[in-house]
Amino acid sequence: MDKVKLLRISLLVLLILPLVVFSASVKIVFAQTDQAKPTDIYRSLGAALAVAGSTIGAGIALYGINIGGSALLAERPEAFTQVLLLAGLSEGIAIYGLLIAFLLMG
Repeated sequence: MDKVKLLRISLLVLLILPLVVFSASVKIVFAQTDQAKPTDIYRSLGAALAVAGSTIGAGIALYGINIGGSALLAERPEAFTQVLLLAGLSEGIAIYGLLIAFLLMG
């Protein structure tokens, strides 16, 4: 599979996944109450976008860390701890997005 086709498929998945999460959360909100407020829909959309944006940001950060970290570890294998620490910090971005989503839906 060539890179362009793989990029198109991954972008399609990244654009459709938040919409699926949003539509599922809207159905849950409307099923819980008879009179759902219009702000509940925007709250669900904000939560979906927070999760989608944070995971995309974490993926971009991990991509850069993996490229730089593999080059660094090829030259200095004792720097493994620093590379692992940077990877853990970039994963924190995704966790913050989940936290914001929980606060919005709370």
